[in-house]
Amino acid sequence: MRWDVRAFDLFAPMYDLLMPPADDLALRKGFAVAERDLDRILEVGGGSGRVARTVGATVVDPSRGMLRRARTKQLETVQASATDLPHPDGSADAVFVVDALHHFPDPERCLEEMARVLAPGGVLVVTEFDRSTRLGRALEAAETAVRFDSTFYTAAELETMIEAAGLDLRPIEYGFETTVAGVATGA
Repeated sequence: MRWDVRAFDLFAPMYDLLMPPADDLALRKGFAVAERDLDRILEVGGGSGRVARTVGATVVDPSRGMLRRARTKQLETVQASATDLPHPDGSADAVFVVDALHHFPDPERCLEEMARVLAPGGVLVVTEFDRSTRLGRALEAAETAVRFDSTFYTAAELETMIEAAGLDLRPIEYGFETTVAGVATGA
């Protein structure tokens, strides 16, 4: 188990108290580029469900402590790593990751897995801190200082990874918190 997962298990009881409320405007803009109705939504790396509850998503996370918190919000949860999602091909209308991709092992593999579970016309939305911004560099340094195994990305790197996962790129918002979407193609 990665240090990040153990740390989030320990941090779970205080997570919602210390984290700012979820701002889901960029997420909703990302959902708007989908080419299908969004009934089956997964939040991968969803932790305590602070974002999932705003859109009615199922929380997928490897941290038992975080999933316990999500269940207190009456959210459906699945304990799994983003590198090996237990969902069938084409079983989700939308998948999203908010401020968590930098914690994922093998992010390219994770994005491929998220693309795999998307139905045609479904959308993947990723909101991540851009390491090329001043705040992004500060956050990267802070997470390194607390020994998180984090890898932050620029907007261009996120776009490249989403396209490499086989999705049709749809840029949404840029800045410290960058949001990029990809739509699943195919019949």
